[in-house]
Amino acid sequence: MDNVIGIISANFDTPELDELTKDRSVSALPYGSRYRLIDFALSNMTNSGINSVGIITPYSYRSLLDHVSSGEYWNLTKRNGGLFILPGAVYGPNNKRSHLLLRDIRKNSIYLKRSQAEFVLITASNVIYNMNFQEMIHQHNESGADMTLLYKIASKNMPDSTKIELKKNRIIDFDRNVEKGDAMLIPTVVINRKLLLKVLDWYANVDYMDLQSFLNNNTKNLVMEGYQFDGYMHLVSSMNDYYQMTMDLLKNDIRHELFSKENPIMTKDRDRSSTQYKDEAKVSNSLVPAGCVIEGTVENSVLFRNVKVGKGAVVRNSIILQSCVIEEGAKVEYAVIDRRNVVAKDSVLKGTVKHLLVLPKKGD
Repeated sequence: MDNVIGIISANFDTPELDELTKDRSVSALPYGSRYRLIDFALSNMTNSGINSVGIITPYSYRSLLDHVSSGEYWNLTKRNGGLFILPGAVYGPNNKRSHLLLRDIRKNSIYLKRSQAEFVLITASNVIYNMNFQEMIHQHNESGADMTLLYKIASKNMPDSTKIELKKNRIIDFDRNVEKGDAMLIPTVVINRKLLLKVLDWYANVDYMDLQSFLNNNTKNLVMEGYQFDGYMHLVSSMNDYYQMTMDLLKNDIRHELFSKENPIMTKDRDRSSTQYKDEAKVSNSLVPAGCVIEGTVENSVLFRNVKVGKGAVVRNSIILQSCVIEEGAKVEYAVIDRRNVVAKDSVLKGTVKHLLVLPKKGD
């Protein structure tokens, strides 16, 4: 799809995820036993035929760049496109409704100016969904709108999200405090490339203008249309968000939708050995990837590579990240344990569904 280029905003932070993002960006958070959050935005782009993608990087970008590398795992090492690393401002947005700063795009406007594409598709890296954008782009092209925004009908109250007011599919207003049944903004937009360059000129003297503020200020000046998404979607802006969307993967329908064969989610390939289940291992309703050694009990949990659960140990309702060791007889419940932690023999780590116990990662 040569007439569209992509921009993924990864310059987002929130204090509610500090325990997991001290040394990594939100976009690089591990997810689903072997993936990172940014895998979804990258895969959605490439599955839609977008072969030129720029990632606006955060201040803490090492783990992100280590993961995406040259883009080869997403087939983005093409001569006519490729993966472009675009440095973001030192301080990105940290408001739950802010997913993109105009100054981040302005700082990298050369990426837009060098392109001959007609449209730009911009999305955030802290949102999980699986979607082919071709129909959305086609609707935008046919409608003649200045911008087309993605939205979903909320299945519950979402006080930290943005409500869209629509009239015959045209967006006429934005509001806060999404309630069940409202049209909820998903931070994904298609905009004409030349118009985006004009927008950057309009706000050249404004230091801080996020996408949400720009949309609020221009509902009467620009023609904005909506495109409805009906599938599973989850924004990640708090520890509870991260826990809930990870636990959602234990539901077969959600897991199969997110990791569909038609639109595969690609990630960095790693050498893996098979998982070992010892004689006393008991595993139920859990995701256990390659490289693990299980001697104890694992229930309603998501594990990552190279996790070891010792004899007599119990892990329930928890997320255990890469290379953690749960020693013999230890008990872990309602916990998020970051990589390389060791839970000592016979110790008890117990949180609740509303007050998760979180252990930050140990080492690099």
